[in-house]
Amino acid sequence: MKLLIHDYSRDEWEKVASDYEGWKVIADDGSIKPCTGCFGCWLKTPGQCVIKDGYDQMGKLIHEAEEILVISKYTYGGFSGFVKNVFDRSIGYLLPFFRFYKGEMHHKPRYREHKKMTFVFRGVGLTEDDKIKARKYVKAVATNLHAKIIDVRFEECQIDVVAEQTKKIVTVGKTILLNCSPHGENANSKKFLDVIAGELEGDVTNINLSSYVNKLDELADTVMSAEKLVLGMPLYVDGIPSLVVRMMEHLEKQGISNKKVYVVANMGFYESKQLENLMSMVRDWCDVCGIDYCGGTAVGAGGMMGAVIKYGSNGPGKNVYESLVTLSEKISKSEPISDVYTNANKFPRFLYFLECNSRMRKGMKKAI
Repeated sequence: MKLLIHDYSRDEWEKVASDYEGWKVIADDGSIKPCTGCFGCWLKTPGQCVIKDGYDQMGKLIHEAEEILVISKYTYGGFSGFVKNVFDRSIGYLLPFFRFYKGEMHHKPRYREHKKMTFVFRGVGLTEDDKIKARKYVKAVATNLHAKIIDVRFEECQIDVVAEQTKKIVTVGKTILLNCSPHGENANSKKFLDVIAGELEGDVTNINLSSYVNKLDELADTVMSAEKLVLGMPLYVDGIPSLVVRMMEHLEKQGISNKKVYVVANMGFYESKQLENLMSMVRDWCDVCGIDYCGGTAVGAGGMMGAVIKYGSNGPGKNVYESLVTLSEKISKSEPISDVYTNANKFPRFLYFLECNSRMRKGMKKAI
């Protein structure tokens, strides 16, 4: 079985459909839901997503495919919202346990195989820098999926994203802290944003993206009113979570302007450097929209850091806490900061590795 994942429009697909007769085709039928980060595909129904919307067997489909072709609009250095959603929902293809591979933490493979994958990015006037970013991103995706990249190609096409020209009132000095994790109030992203909120003065609003899954127009109106936007988010499949990509695409179309954007990103892997693609994607989104990317903090070992950040400068969370305080100072002054990649303070990687795998085994036993 050959597997195609694409984001063609209906008209575009009709022109090329005959080229893929006999393929298993994954396209956007409007029903796909974002990954909720519940770990159900690891703990409850191993290898299968617990969300039954027609996209719950992606891990199985990847396993059964002889080869995989991914066709996506080039979107901020990576996949479009839909294609990213498909990959987010495919995490059950892997095991939850960690291993070390080429000096980094990654998930263990569920199957002893290396899938052949080809990626095609479509866009208008893609530059060499764009192509470098796309290749870097899919290399990270392929590394985590234990896949073999056959080719990365780029196609020129007409993609219309016409920004609406509605005048939006910006409240000078207003800051919105947008928690982009699907876990809402319980998210580690929220805990990091709370540290920043405690350091800021003036008009500060906290929002959970999970409350606006089907209300992006309403969210856009709120976001448009702020001068400063602080995005807090986890890493999903080596990049921005699909729901956040969809929000960014929506805000781009709405014509977001006059913003200073900061970001706090975190992930389960120990090495914060693996967040480089995500940070770059936020920067590219800002460039596309014509707003100011002002830097941020990348947090490794996010699960542990979320638990210890309450101790401030004491313990393993010292580096993260202090970097968030520094970021808060820059936000208060509306000043930019270079991206900071921060890891655990005096907590060895191998201990974190052992603890994470132990906790996951306990979680799996409870689920049985």
